[in-house]
Amino acid sequence: MNTEMVPKRFELLSELVPEAQVVALLVNPSNPATGPTTKDVQAAARAKGVQISVLNARSEAEINGAFASLRDLKAGALLVGADPIFQNRREQLVALASHYAIPAMYQWRESVDAGGLISYGPNNTDLTRQVGTYVGRILAGAKPADLPVQEPTRFELVINLKTAKTLGLIVPLSILTLAEEVIE
Repeated sequence: MNTEMVPKRFELLSELVPEAQVVALLVNPSNPATGPTTKDVQAAARAKGVQISVLNARSEAEINGAFASLRDLKAGALLVGADPIFQNRREQLVALASHYAIPAMYQWRESVDAGGLISYGPNNTDLTRQVGTYVGRILAGAKPADLPVQEPTRFELVINLKTAKTLGLIVPLSILTLAEEVIE
């Protein structure tokens, strides 16, 4: 599902930074979802007349290198792909986005809580609750194979207005009204 949400994240980011003619997409090339994700984002970008520059990173050093290339690419915004390595390196990503003054869109709200600009993705509290319910059912004797597959049902858009102000961005009302939370 996170792969399917990346084009929606691109749409929100391009609405927030409409002047960005080049958007960088940070992906982990080792993740099997990278190919479909990249194709979906490129299709969404073509529809808006925006160029996508794919940046591959699977380690701390490669993430640093990807950010260092943003100026040469003339990227006006960064879309961080849905990958566990980026969730685990969120402080590094947020610090680099701040250092390079690049508007960045993340999957998880924790990145925005850490000072990132904007995120759109599943609500982690709800996901944890779903896992707990499943564990409880299994401990009560249910067979895991008999339990239905569940997907997230609650998604949240979180915006950090302090970061937007630092970047010189004015968040459109259309995005503010969709936000689950606005950090000031």
